[in-house]
Amino acid sequence: MEKLECTPAQPRIVQEKHQAVVYCKLQDQQQKKRPEQAAVTRSRKRHIKTINCPQMLKGKVNTERKKVSEAPTFKQTLVLLRKGLLYHSSTHRRRLRLEWVSRLGYTVVAGGPRISVQGTRTQSSVEISQAVPEDAGLYTVVVQNRHGSAQHTVSLSVVDRPTPPSSQPIVSRLSTQSLVLSWTGPSYDGGTAILGYIVEVCREVPNKPEGWTEISRCKNTSFHIHSGLEPLGQYRFRVRAYNPVGISEPSQESDSVKMATGKEKKQEPESYITVTIDTKHKVRDHYNVHEKLGVGKFGEVYRLTHKETGQEGAAKFYRARTSKDKSVARQEIQLMNKLHHPKIVQCLAAYETRSEMAMIMEYIAGGELFERIVDDHFEHTEPTSARYMKQILEGMQYVHQQNIIHLDLKPENIVCVDHRGTQIKIIDFGLAMELEKGKPVLVMHGTPEFVAPEVVNYEPVGLETDMWSIGVICFILLSGESPFQGNNEAETLALVTAAEFEFDPESFEDISDEAKDFISSLLKKDRRARLSCTAALAHSWMASFTPLTYRPSKSLRKDKMKRFLARRKWKKTGQAVLALKRFANLSNRPDSPGCSFEEPGWSQEAEEAIRSLDKQLQTEPRFQEALKDVSLPKGATAELSCRVDGYPQPEVQWLHDDQPLSDPSRVSVQQLEDGLCSLVLADLTPSDSGVYVCRAKNTLGEATCSAKLKVKL
Repeated sequence: MEKLECTPAQPRIVQEKHQAVVYCKLQDQQQKKRPEQAAVTRSRKRHIKTINCPQMLKGKVNTERKKVSEAPTFKQTLVLLRKGLLYHSSTHRRRLRLEWVSRLGYTVVAGGPRISVQGTRTQSSVEISQAVPEDAGLYTVVVQNRHGSAQHTVSLSVVDRPTPPSSQPIVSRLSTQSLVLSWTGPSYDGGTAILGYIVEVCREVPNKPEGWTEISRCKNTSFHIHSGLEPLGQYRFRVRAYNPVGISEPSQESDSVKMATGKEKKQEPESYITVTIDTKHKVRDHYNVHEKLGVGKFGEVYRLTHKETGQEGAAKFYRARTSKDKSVARQEIQLMNKLHHPKIVQCLAAYETRSEMAMIMEYIAGGELFERIVDDHFEHTEPTSARYMKQILEGMQYVHQQNIIHLDLKPENIVCVDHRGTQIKIIDFGLAMELEKGKPVLVMHGTPEFVAPEVVNYEPVGLETDMWSIGVICFILLSGESPFQGNNEAETLALVTAAEFEFDPESFEDISDEAKDFISSLLKKDRRARLSCTAALAHSWMASFTPLTYRPSKSLRKDKMKRFLARRKWKKTGQAVLALKRFANLSNRPDSPGCSFEEPGWSQEAEEAIRSLDKQLQTEPRFQEALKDVSLPKGATAELSCRVDGYPQPEVQWLHDDQPLSDPSRVSVQQLEDGLCSLVLADLTPSDSGVYVCRAKNTLGEATCSAKLKVKL
């Protein structure tokens, strides 16, 4: 088997119901050998961060006689997009037979209603008509000859317009002529990034047919409508998502909204309450439950409104089927009763019955902080970033003073209070724990990009564990890049464990040295060396951006932040198999340099298909060049040679008058990879005369050829 070298090629994307053309050439140096065999496989395995695609593979071996025997190589790779065909062809200078295997679990590709496999003497193709998202993934051709094998992987992404936004628009901050709409993005983006959203409105007028009108386009999942609405007017809203392919169907319509008659009243902040679990009622006894806001391992979250007061809330319905699950839910509710702070989401009520367990949290309509920052109308500078970090630190300082650790700090859990201001809150304490003196805590959960080294190493965690995550958030906030993001999860965790990161000169060109020092002081491998919340708030970077201090600052670029958010959205999508397959091509395939060796290999069916390549190569021995009679004088040196072909490589035996050769001191036998077999007899004597037979034998059969040697006196 030859050593194979790889160089990356490019991924390909094709629109749904269209077809792609993928073409690659194979070559080797031996034009007269028997044909190679090949198998092509396909995979739709899990995510990583970007698409990487086919490999060009090559390798060779030199024999003693300078004859070249090569494993099959890919001479040329050409990928085209063409309507009507997914075409992956492999050719080389000699006759080729190909077998196609799908890596959607690594199954052999066979002909069907949409799939046909075709081949000629020098190439083969698989045609998939009317491509659908399930066809996307990795297509790997495995090529084998007697000298080795090679793999070539090509990615295919099938794109379509996105599905509709997952939730109906939610109205907040209602006034006489303006309001704020919020909604949830589509569960599947169509295989390519969402470009934005189209907001549509319908005014309800008695005795008139309804008509929908586009009022604006925006890039985020919230929009402030401040014109075009009339006082006391009654409206409904809906939203469409769009990507480079097209526009989705509309979302569900919002509830009917009647505009206000006067100025909006400011809500006075409510005093904190200690929640007691209500075991006599269900959530729906007191609240109207509306659209789903999210789903996770714990259960589901819904928006709701109180039946009497109209106060909005978010109900976290636990998936608590066992007593252990309910105990965990009670612990979270008890923990939230200890966290009463303006920067922390508040618990408003809790319910537990035999069939239901839920915690009612305050509803925060402003959306994720990072989503807010990438809005084209939002200022993003180093000072504004410092002020956000100050709020995070103030909230976590209070949490740590209660001896509680969050253990899941990440951008998704930092949200804006509303759509106008710059106040934030920390949410989702589902993994939080209260530390007890003398009892070390070890955890095995978290998000790879944000967990601290002690979590990865399964070592005791502490308040400092949250400080690492705060450092990662700050790094991303200022640069738009994740400091420990690897090509796959294993690589990410390895970078975290080593605490290896760097400040990219381009990304941190406009960032102060104080900010870099602040981040470095948090991202320490030894948790004891990290800043505490109190020390971080006293850091010179924080002090340099107080309201009384003015420093000129440049607007920071948002393009990298947008890419970071797009990747996070793809990871969170409800249809992960479809949305994440774009990331599967980078490092989770057998021929990738970044492949995780813990990934599952070929399926049994694919392994059998690949093994069949070896069987197809097998032939019984046959002599391509026979021995020739020779006559030489006494004392000379005789060389008898022939060329035998067969696979597996035949074992060769030489006979003299049907007897094995004797006197090894005068006899030299050689068998080369190209099938050349030779017998050399030195210092000939008359007794060396006779019939010499070369017998070649393998598991499939046997062949012989012979010649006469005459030694002259």
